[in-house]
Amino acid sequence: MTQPHSQARRAGTHRRRAWLLLTGAVAGEVTGSVGLKAAIDEPRWYVLVVIGYVAAFALLALTLRAGLPLGVAYGAWGASGVALTAVLATVLFGEPFTVLTAGGVLLIGVGVLLVETGSHAAAEDPT
Repeated sequence: MTQPHSQARRAGTHRRRAWLLLTGAVAGEVTGSVGLKAAIDEPRWYVLVVIGYVAAFALLALTLRAGLPLGVAYGAWGASGVALTAVLATVLFGEPFTVLTAGGVLLIGVGVLLVETGSHAAAEDPT
């Protein structure tokens, strides 16, 4: 018979795996997006675009299979991708990063946190 402690540990391991897969999905999506900007001037970057987006969607599917709720996974994936892409566009391509952009990135972070917290609250509510 499985002990409650080992069930909790197993659930924690699945949750960490899901978040690790999601991190990879975000990295793939950001890689594809940054590659898309680079490909404007150098078409060979389209290879990176395809690899990045294929990896992103494959890892996102695995994230969902690992049990992360769709709203949390997609919200974190999309929001993190937007935030990281904005930062990398500034670093790599010299695009502006204004106070409004920084505020938007902060709001994205808060929004993802609220969705994740709401998901936990709903999962723990016995009613």
